[in-house]
Amino acid sequence: MARDNDIHIDTFIPYMRDVARCERSLHELNLLWRLIESSAKMNCAEEAHSMLPMMAATREGFQRLELDLVHSMVSESVHEVMSEIATCAHHVIDIVVRNLYERTADVGFLATDRTLCNYVAGISDGRGIMERLGEYRSKYTVYDEIMLINTEGTVLAQIDESSPVEGSLDPLLAQTLASDSYLETFRACDLRPHKQQALLYTQRMLHPSTGEPCGVLCLSFDFEGEMAGIFAGSSAAQGRSVALLLNAQNRVIASSDSDWVALGVKLPTNQDGAPHLYTHSGRTYLVQTVSATDYQGYPGPEGWKGQVMIPIEQAFGTKIMRCIDNLPQDVAQGLLGHAKSFCPPLYDIIKAADAIRRVVWNGQVMTAGQRGGSSRLKSVLEQIGETGARTNVVFTQSIRDLYDTVLSAGLRDSQSLTQLLVDLLDRNLYERANDCRWWALSPVLRQLLSDTAAQGAPSAELLEQATRVLEHINSLYTVYTRLMVYDRQGRILCASHPDMASGHSVLEQHIDPTTLATVLQLKDSQQYHVSPWSDTQAGAEGATYVYHAAIRQEGDSSVTVGGIAIVFNAIPEMQAMLSNALAGKPKNQALYVNRQGLVLASTDPASPPGSTVELPSPRLLQVQVGQSEAVIAVHQQQYSIVGGSVSRGYREFKTTDGYGDDVLALSIETFGQVETDTHGLVQAAHAVDGTGSGIGGVEMATFYVGAQLFALRAESVLEALPAAAISPVSAGRLPYCLGTLARHAQGQVTGYVWVFDLGELLTGQRTRLTEQSQVVVLEHGARKLGVLVSALHGVHHFEHASIIPAPSMTGGGDMLVSELIKANQGALLVQCINPHSLLNTLQRKPGEMAVAAPALE
Repeated sequence: MARDNDIHIDTFIPYMRDVARCERSLHELNLLWRLIESSAKMNCAEEAHSMLPMMAATREGFQRLELDLVHSMVSESVHEVMSEIATCAHHVIDIVVRNLYERTADVGFLATDRTLCNYVAGISDGRGIMERLGEYRSKYTVYDEIMLINTEGTVLAQIDESSPVEGSLDPLLAQTLASDSYLETFRACDLRPHKQQALLYTQRMLHPSTGEPCGVLCLSFDFEGEMAGIFAGSSAAQGRSVALLLNAQNRVIASSDSDWVALGVKLPTNQDGAPHLYTHSGRTYLVQTVSATDYQGYPGPEGWKGQVMIPIEQAFGTKIMRCIDNLPQDVAQGLLGHAKSFCPPLYDIIKAADAIRRVVWNGQVMTAGQRGGSSRLKSVLEQIGETGARTNVVFTQSIRDLYDTVLSAGLRDSQSLTQLLVDLLDRNLYERANDCRWWALSPVLRQLLSDTAAQGAPSAELLEQATRVLEHINSLYTVYTRLMVYDRQGRILCASHPDMASGHSVLEQHIDPTTLATVLQLKDSQQYHVSPWSDTQAGAEGATYVYHAAIRQEGDSSVTVGGIAIVFNAIPEMQAMLSNALAGKPKNQALYVNRQGLVLASTDPASPPGSTVELPSPRLLQVQVGQSEAVIAVHQQQYSIVGGSVSRGYREFKTTDGYGDDVLALSIETFGQVETDTHGLVQAAHAVDGTGSGIGGVEMATFYVGAQLFALRAESVLEALPAAAISPVSAGRLPYCLGTLARHAQGQVTGYVWVFDLGELLTGQRTRLTEQSQVVVLEHGARKLGVLVSALHGVHHFEHASIIPAPSMTGGGDMLVSELIKANQGALLVQCINPHSLLNTLQRKPGEMAVAAPALE
């Protein structure tokens, strides 16, 4: 969802306690700055003349920032919720469509089953028919009814004994008999008399001899059971929202909570994703509606949509845990350096807040040392100091809240995306396990292997017939590379698509002994075997899973005569799942991996299938079955959100059928390259408590150089200016010199100062310019110069007792850091730069004296 610049913030603020609290704090500060400015103008206009421009600039900037910050906090909070419920709505409709696609293949294939067609056509009696239908139902548990119906509408066989039906007058039967394809019907039907609505797949059955329609096959999908499973796996299960499936008329056909939103009601929809409020039954909601997208050319039932609705009063609950509080400082700060790309409003607000901080910092510097003036001026100065400190705190907390909202949205979205991916995979592989077991019951394949076991070799006629069956199946079920039938010795007797890309024939291969032994030991028609992920399996052309089922002797199911192997075209199919789920997420990559980090499928060129992914946290490979995890960390030298979910199984697949193979879905959202210098600091990284406010103390202007906090006596500081304004003018051989910087007063240039890299002087490493970089202009004697610092901090008043001499270094001489401040009752040491030593240090370098030549100011 695009962030809406026209969002009506007043509509949402009453439901956002954190934002409302922030708005009140900002508004109070705005009023305080106005009050200070008014007091100075009325009570000490002459004494405060030099400070009035600073106060006006602070007030104007604060007013703009107050509006922008609150708007962005509301916008990002709304975006977070809308993104979360949109992912949930996608989850609902995408899984439904992919599941129902499999049903369209099932009904087309089962309608051609020779045993069933013979019975419906009257060629054979009904012996074994109920057992055969029961075998199908026991494997494809998504069906709650299977019916065979003749052309007059008489029900010849059905498996749901709790809902007996003798016949049907529904026009659906005539429509099916007249159609060359399947029909998909969702409504009330006399074939399912105890259901208000039934999802039926019907296809005509043809007479084996004449080819004329002789009846209808009807598969009834367990719609209620499937939707309950989908809803249980979505975020709507938490109870804050309701997930729904709507029809073309926007009426509810499935609800995660029918006591909340009942079936059949017509609802407002929101398919463009705009953050507007909608009312239903007297309650106000945020809504996301997602239409079905084609899967393998199948569009899903016409007009069906997934929808999630969350009541406005539930949407913005207070967070239990702030994700930013658990981030390493270097990651939090480094990621924040890329705010311009992943959250432009956050970036703009940080810049605006920095500009106001600089104005306030300059005002505090300007007033330092004037506390002994008139009582009226002294009161104004104290208010400037206190309000400036409070402004810093509020800015820092508000920006941190906004930052946390953006990151929290990314973490939740990552978990929701990976949950969708593992659910899609579970349902897909469930079908593969079903297919191999059902096709193993094919009379033609059983006859082929029974004759081979008895005679040592199959007949050419049976081989040709069996090959046609495999080719027909493969034409309907295109997710397979090929299907193969093999005997007890593991010889592949026939296959669909027998010619391999290598130029060899699959008929020259054998099933490996370990797999063969396992298949021959399968006890009944419900058991199956999946070969571990490998690229060396018979019939495979790349790494994949191969599904096996035993084929039993015709007439004696206790004897195994061979098996069937279906080779899943895994990598293309799984990568298609990944790519489809990432639609509209250009910064994301997704992968399927196993517990060892082996990549099964991937959209990430840096982690292709077959490679081993290196994850930033081992927790991501240790997530429990059915659970999710997401972390913010450095991945492949990029600041990233990495999320992972583990498949939980689907119906009996991987839950009660004895098969286990954990597959994880990973989502990687990147935000920018890791910088070696990550000292773009949030201002309150070091909170400093002044140790006194009396006249006898010392005013100190504090700032960052890299990650370290430094100070200068405020009496030596003139002002701070943005480092972006440095002009890289050549200064000959002046060491550490970056160029010149213009100083202004009342809109006019009053002079220039040389700017030196204080970080390089102290550490030997050139300081990287960031958005927060500043130039502190200081004066000592008749000299003025600028020093580049990483960020401003504040102006604090300390008692003399808290300032101690710095330990002398071996060799003596001028010390750049001559004093230490024991702040916060000694818990924090602040290094004080000695301006005299700084000038002397620069003078001792080769060439002319750094601040004397050429003289600018």
